[in-house]
Amino acid sequence: MPSPLPLLVLTDRSQLPPGRSLVEQVGRCVDAGARWVCLRERDLPDDRRLALATSLAGVLRPVGGRLVVAAPLPVAAPWRAVADGVHLRRSDPVPPHAPLVGRSTHDAAELRAAAEQGCDYVTLSPFADTTSKPGYGPALGPAGLRRALDAVALGDTKVLALAGISPSNAAEAVAAGAHGVALMGDVMRAGDPGRVIRELLAALD
Repeated sequence: MPSPLPLLVLTDRSQLPPGRSLVEQVGRCVDAGARWVCLRERDLPDDRRLALATSLAGVLRPVGGRLVVAAPLPVAAPWRAVADGVHLRRSDPVPPHAPLVGRSTHDAAELRAAAEQGCDYVTLSPFADTTSKPGYGPALGPAGLRRALDAVALGDTKVLALAGISPSNAAEAVAAGAHGVALMGDVMRAGDPGRVIRELLAALD
């Protein structure tokens, strides 16, 4: 079973710079060192989403990268061929036989439930103020993240801090106990996403 990496890039094609494709944006992230991507784009029909997943897998596989796909995810063979795992929402059931299973969480109770279900990783948000994750309460910050982690027996479940993550605060999340970080808006909107990735990796080193 693959182990969660310390940096996860989540996609959102609605935030891309004008004229930039999602595959190109992710490719620039991968060229800069990103090796783990979560394909969201839940609004797309299954066939278009599968085509996009196949293209992203083609970018990641040559460098040993991983692609997880946000639920809902058909259990058909074509998806199993391109996805290394699945990322679940709060209420999604854990699928059988998925090699890597993640879940979105927002507090200690959800974090505990995901760990008890045996999820390999979770995102815990919001770490900092952000426009991408409204409606989930105040930002946790390092202190709130630490309190949530201290309240839960995580076992082998790895926690990635999400929302408002930037090169300036990524190290604070890890120092507070996170395995790593996940980000979306800052890298999806960036004209130079490679620079964002390089700075994040340097901050996490």
